[in-house]
Amino acid sequence: MPETEGSRVSGELRIEHAHRELLDQVLDKWSLSVLNELCERPCRFNDLRRAVPTVTQKSLTATLRRLERNGIVEREVVSSRPVAVQYRITPLGKTMRRPVDVLLEWATAHMPEIERARDAFDAGLDPANPSAAADGG
Repeated sequence: MPETEGSRVSGELRIEHAHRELLDQVLDKWSLSVLNELCERPCRFNDLRRAVPTVTQKSLTATLRRLERNGIVEREVVSSRPVAVQYRITPLGKTMRRPVDVLLEWATAHMPEIERARDAFDAGLDPANPSAAADGG
């Protein structure tokens, strides 16, 4: 791997604590679903709950706070009766689209291999040598 802006040593992948923390917070269980909705349009909290029906109120609140803290989402109090809160993706958040698309393209391209590896693992086989368990070796 060639040296990139974030790496210190050519060819070495370095994941610093700050990077790991950020990626854990913006690519967690619910963040991608929330970001997917907010990429389309600003949403109120209950709109997001309906769009991601399996998320709990507590988890959605925590997800939105993490995304807001990292500058990916912004929260706006809408002066209406009753007062409402609307969330929208920030310009910084929009820059995540391409890297996420690249990861999804990779996953799509390699899903058959991944499924075979999962099946072999679940069956107790060595994915590099699936016939080894069958022939005792």
